[in-house]
Amino acid sequence: MEALKTSLKCCLKDCSDSSALDQHVAVKTVLSIENGKSSLKSKFMVRWKTNGEAEFHKACWDQIYLLARARTKQGIISLTKEEKAMIKIAAESAEMFDSFQHIKHAAGTAASWIRDSNQLVVFTGAGISTSAGIGDYRGKAGKWTEEDQIHAMAAESKEPVSKKAKLDADAENDSTCDLEGVPYEKLRPTYTHEALKKLHKDGYLKYVISQNGDGLHRLSGISAKDISELHGNVFIETCEKCKKIFERPYYVLDDESSQYYEEIEDFGKSHVKKKKYAKKCTLCGLSHRTGRRCDDKKCDGYLQDTIINFRDHLDESTLVKAEEMCRQCDVMLCLGTTLQVTPACDLVKNLTSRDRLIICNRQETPLDRQFQGPRANGCRVFGNCDVFIREMMGNLYQAADLAQWESERETRLAEYDISRA
Repeated sequence: MEALKTSLKCCLKDCSDSSALDQHVAVKTVLSIENGKSSLKSKFMVRWKTNGEAEFHKACWDQIYLLARARTKQGIISLTKEEKAMIKIAAESAEMFDSFQHIKHAAGTAASWIRDSNQLVVFTGAGISTSAGIGDYRGKAGKWTEEDQIHAMAAESKEPVSKKAKLDADAENDSTCDLEGVPYEKLRPTYTHEALKKLHKDGYLKYVISQNGDGLHRLSGISAKDISELHGNVFIETCEKCKKIFERPYYVLDDESSQYYEEIEDFGKSHVKKKKYAKKCTLCGLSHRTGRRCDDKKCDGYLQDTIINFRDHLDESTLVKAEEMCRQCDVMLCLGTTLQVTPACDLVKNLTSRDRLIICNRQETPLDRQFQGPRANGCRVFGNCDVFIREMMGNLYQAADLAQWESERETRLAEYDISRA
């Protein structure tokens, strides 16, 4: 495959390398109204875009970040107090991208391990779904990142975030949609989702463990017995009474009832009217009831969603199956996750052996140290999952066979549309 074409240029004003970026770092900060004034922007060392984003050569980012952390002036280059704060905020969610040459080499290594594997297990996070149109959480434009950045900039300016601002932010980040308001029903599996399904069908992949609740693995064709959806699935609801499971073609959560309890907790009142069936969860404080009743009329129990919110316990049987698969695992492929959410990430951290651990995402993880130094092992890629997986598939399949499978994408999309109808 040809090298990736990119038109990105380094945003450091003093950068002497005018070539397009290959290995690079992408960041996003909070560009306040004050910092956006032309008089102040002219003093900045970075050409910040209007949305606060910037890209750098890896060496240029390292240089500017060290300057931001320095307590005294370093050499002839200096940063304003405002820009130092912006860079520090941006560093919290910096995304890194390896060179295409490194990605190709790593894809070859991963493919050889998978080819020799008896028990390949894949562990996925939100990063594999961003190309489908759904926002992630810890990326430079992620939901949690943007909330943290707003509070960080408020702390710098000593201006508290108002209750109205928080309500507006919560409404904008409503969990029924991604950050651009794309309904879950319209999301379709990415190249990575489909590749994992093909690997499973062809006998390479034995099991999927996912932290995602978007239902895209299941939509791609991964069956319920071959996946542990640790944090639930927005298309699945269960009966409180008889425990039957129902998979729907539509989003099942009742976000209004959860919003009611959340606003009562945060502000003491809510503009949302409480529904009769709503019931506050004793663990997460939200409502899991969907508003529907069991399909079995003899039961008629309330249905509830399967999504795991903060403070909720993971479903025990789902977790036990994932643990069992990890004990048998000889190659672990982690995609699109920072491996920070417990207890899910402990499945990877506690592997009997991490010698054949493969991680591809755009941000650092707690396990990255094992890929560094003279005793390094495993395979590490910083970048987009679709790019890495496409290269890996090219090493696992004959070019003609892979091209034929890729050409059938439109047929698969039509099948997904039927499933979500």
